[in-house]
Order: sequence, then C-alpha cells, then structure tokens
Amino acid sequence: MRAWLERLEREQGLDTLEAKSRRGVIASFAAVALLLLIGGIQLMAQSENSGLLPLLIRLLPIALFLPAIFTRRARGHVWLAFVSLLYIMQGVMLAGVPGHAVIGVLEALAALGLFISSMAYARFRSRNLKRQPQA
Repeated sequence: MRAWLERLEREQGLDTLEAKSRRGVIASFAAVALLLLIGGIQLMAQSENSGLLPLLIRLLPIALFLPAIFTRRARGHVWLAFVSLLYIMQGVMLAGVPGHAVIGVLEALAALGLFISSMAYARFRSRNLKRQPQA
C-alpha cells in the first residue's frame, strides 16, 4: 500500500492529490450531512414531542469539524476520519431496520467515502507541508 501511494505521489504530484482529496472530503462531507439531516427529520416526524433533539444529536458531531475543513488542518481531517467510522457503523445498523435500508446503506457509503478522502487529504497535506521549505 505504501509503495502504491508513493508511486501515485510521484506520478500525479502532491499538489494534485491534495486538491483531489480535498474535493472528495467536501463532497462526501456534504453527502453525509444531507443524509443525516434527512434521517434526523424522519426521526423528528416519528416522535411527536422530541423537538430538534434527534436532528441535533445526529448533526452536531460532524458539524464540529467544519473549522478544520475550512482551515485545511491535516490533524482535524484525521479526527474527522475517526468520527466518520461512527457514521459508518450507524449506517450499517440503520440498514438493518425495516423501511430504512436505503438511507442506511447510503449513509454508510457516504461515511466510507468521507473516511477514505479525509485520511488521504491528511496524508497528502502533511507530506506537502513537510516538503515545502520553511520561511
């Protein structure tokens, strides 16, 4: 795996890979957030007196990583990848609930995309920062 990544870095360049993985992070983050919003709205519709709590519980953990995405911090992307594992598990569990299989599978796949792209961005960003001369 390491040899494949290093070959990929030589062929495409760290700047290109960093930009591609950043686009992947943004796209998958938006997909996960949208699916969590839809799932939260469904939960709110099922329970009459819960208010915004189901929506808040689903969206707050991932929303806390917005500053790390905007400031392009590699360490924040690593933590985002770890949190996305929770959403993968949630999607797999939701896929087993009758009537929620489609949204569960989509949530698991979007979270898997977020995990992979976040880890790739963290790797390429940190390697790119180490390569650049310090001023």
